[in-house]
Amino acid sequence: MVFHRVWYWVHYCFLYIYINDLSLSISKLANPMLFADDTTIIISNTNPEEFKNNINSVMTEIINWFQSNLLTLNCNKTHFMQCLTKKQNERKIQIIAPRSIKTNMNSIKFLCLIIDNKLSWKDHIAALTSKLNKAFYAIRAIKPFMSVDILRMIYFSYVHSVTSYGIIFWGNSHHSNSILKIQKRIIRII
Repeated sequence: MVFHRVWYWVHYCFLYIYINDLSLSISKLANPMLFADDTTIIISNTNPEEFKNNINSVMTEIINWFQSNLLTLNCNKTHFMQCLTKKQNERKIQIIAPRSIKTNMNSIKFLCLIIDNKLSWKDHIAALTSKLNKAFYAIRAIKPFMSVDILRMIYFSYVHSVTSYGIIFWGNSHHSNSILKIQKRIIRII
């Protein structure tokens, strides 16, 4: 048992040290954010041509870093998204990665939050609504067999935990009213 704990500690320590210099190789043109095994790279520039050049330069640096460290970039999990205001038009940019071409995505899942390119949170709230509707039907189905205390426990584990995660980001969206309505229906059933 002790052997496993030591191995996992060494493994994660090694992984952290291994990717630690990734951010140093691209920090001149981009702002990398490393979280556990997830890497997000933010590139901003007001000039569209410089923006496109920066994207391609950063992608080239990342590919070179992966190759020099004998790693493989998982192109299926690599996405590209432009964040735009309502008045901005989307720029047609293609990123050429090994064995694939990345085009602009409208939304990306990041740390269990679905972020769309207009930051309206519409996709995230739609997914959350679907999840909460399932919880509503589950609670309604088990209500005759459970006490109020058990139903409250189920509410806090399946509804409250889901609605409170990331609410500081998506809570002010005008789409969030649907979440409040479902939450009220669930509370009424309990």
